[in-house]
Amino acid sequence: MAKIKAKWIKSAIGFSARQKRTIEALGFKKLQSVVEHEDTPQIRGMIEKVRHLVEWTIVN
Repeated sequence: MAKIKAKWIKSAIGFSARQKRTIEALGFKKLQSVVEHEDTPQIRGMIEKVRHLVEWTIVN
């Protein structure tokens, strides 16, 4: 199964607490950090909610 590599590129300061929790739930610790997850509908939905804060690519 494919994997998604996501990079946190913009600070969550000034955004809702729900979006901050989503960033935490994706596993980001610090700005500019990169996480890798399985490509599932749940992960895609989380990334879609914070698409303005992260960049992502699909890795095989």
